[in-house]
Amino acid sequence: MHSNNEAMAYNLLKGKKGIIFGALNEQSIAWKIAEKCIEEGAEITMSNTALAYRMGDIKSFCDKYNVPFFPADAVNTSELEEVFKNSMTHFGGKIDFFLHSIGMSMNVRKSNKYDDLDYDYFLKTLDISALSFHKMLQIARKLDAINDWGSVVALTYIAAQRTFYRYNDMAEAKATLESIARSFGYIYGRDKKIRINTISQSPTLTTAGKGVKGMNNLMDFSDRMSPLGNATAEECADYCITLFSDLTRKVTMQNLYHDGGFSSMGMSLRAMEIINKGYDCDHCDD
Repeated sequence: MHSNNEAMAYNLLKGKKGIIFGALNEQSIAWKIAEKCIEEGAEITMSNTALAYRMGDIKSFCDKYNVPFFPADAVNTSELEEVFKNSMTHFGGKIDFFLHSIGMSMNVRKSNKYDDLDYDYFLKTLDISALSFHKMLQIARKLDAINDWGSVVALTYIAAQRTFYRYNDMAEAKATLESIARSFGYIYGRDKKIRINTISQSPTLTTAGKGVKGMNNLMDFSDRMSPLGNATAEECADYCITLFSDLTRKVTMQNLYHDGGFSSMGMSLRAMEIINKGYDCDHCDD
């Protein structure tokens, strides 16, 4: 029996090669996934914006694990194309997997209410958080960059299906992201046996997550509502590894909830206890 904190490696990704998009620092789920990929025997490259490279801790990660970093703006197709080409050159061949872990909303950052959105920001939210996924897939397909039976994963959240206060236009972005996984999953699966899935993760206190107002309250409520409690970033990484591995070769076009059971709950005893005590809510109509 192994404790949750005891690291174990199974060589699930031995010989595989992949690209991790979106890691920023140690709080990033993508960072945890990148570490776990290496632990499980994969070789990886990493990509994010040049600004993220300067402001985050990616350089330390790349130096520690001897991982190449290829900068790209996720909305810039020519830059994304270079990431795939450079990664293939580095590996001396095709890749086996890639991760999309990218999301940003200026409307959320500026605290714009959902019924008073800036539409330029809205379009930017969709472009960065969802269309970037389609761009990566389209580029990878045109370059024939992914080996047959490869795997692609994007990170999402249940606000794509259900309304969450203050999640704002990121809900539309995640819904679009999940739809792209299904639509492209059919084409890539049919032609190259490549599978595409999304992981709908528990609320997680990443740098992006901290930008959502009331995140701590949301995490507490979600934890109380989930029979197994919230899934951590490390646990999400474990799950993602199984999807990159050969153990899930027939899993595709799925939105996979990794949330301790939250998505199947209506009301739990622990959540009801808090509601009965009453929330301190001075701005519930915001």
